Amino acid sequence: MQDLRVATVICSAEVGKIRENLDKVRFFAKTARNQGADLICFPEMNVTGYANHPDIHTMAETVPGPAADELLAIAGDTRLLILAGMAEKGAEGNVFASHLAVYPDGRLEIYRKVHIAPPEKPYYAAGNDAVIFQFHTVRFGIQLCYDAHFPELSSKMAANGAEILFMPHASPRGMAVEKHKSWLRHLTARAFDNSLFVVACNQTGNNGRGLSFPGNAVVITPAGYVLAKSLSSRERIMLTELSAEAFNRVRRNPMHFFLPNRRPEVY
Repeated sequence: MQDLRVATVICSAEVGKIRENLDKVRFFAKTARNQGADLICFPEMNVTGYANHPDIHTMAETVPGPAADELLAIAGDTRLLILAGMAEKGAEGNVFASHLAVYPDGRLEIYRKVHIAPPEKPYYAAGNDAVIFQFHTVRFGIQLCYDAHFPELSSKMAANGAEILFMPHASPRGMAVEKHKSWLRHLTARAFDNSLFVVACNQTGNNGRGLSFPGNAVVITPAGYVLAKSLSSRERIMLTELSAEAFNRVRRNPMHFFLPNRRPEVY
C-alpha cells in the first residue's frame, strides 16, 4: 500500500436527474482535485439515483454509454480516480446496481452488487464477482450497502489482496447520528477482522421516488478505529489521509493480522 488522500462524498441524487447528477460529480471532483485528493468516492447509484421502483429500468444505462463516457472525461480532466454508481443495463436487459472505477488514464472497471436486499430483488440482478481493483500500488474492493453485512465477501476480498474496502451506500431513513451508530456495529468489524481500511459514504436528501437519505460518512482504520467521520446530512466532501504506515503497523503484528491464520478448509 501507499499513502492515499481520499475524498469521500455525501450528496443527493434524484432518480432520473442524470444530467444534474453528473454536473454534481464534476463539481465535487474539481473541488477534490483542488484539495489534493487522489481518489473520490461517491455514494451508491449517485449518477442515476437509487430506487426500488420499476422506473429504474428506464433510467439504467449500458456501460460503455453516455454517463460512463462523461465520467471518463471528468476523470481525465481532473486526473482523479472516480468511484461512482449507477443503474447499469446488462446485455440481457437486466439491471445491476453497479459502481464504476473510472481511471484518469481512460480505463473503466465495474463492480456489480453481489448481495441484493429483499426490497431490491424485484428490480435488480445480482453480480457474481468479488472484483479487486488497483490504483498505483493500492489494491481495493468495492461493496454496496447491503453487501457490507456479509463478512465472507470482505474476507474474500482481503484474501485476494484488498487493502481498502470502499462501501458506498444508499441507505435510507433515520438521522445521520443513528446511521453512524448502526454502521459502527458492522463496518468496524469488517475493518478489524481483515486488517484493512473501510471507507463508507451515503446519499442524503430525497430521491424523488419516496425515499429520504440521512447522509453520513466514515473512515475506519485497519485496527478497527474511526479515523474520520461526518455526521452530516448536508452535501459535502470529507478528505482523509490513508496512511501506508498505519496499514503496515497492523499487518506486521502477528496477533493483529488474522488473515494468514484463516482455515477456510474447515468452514
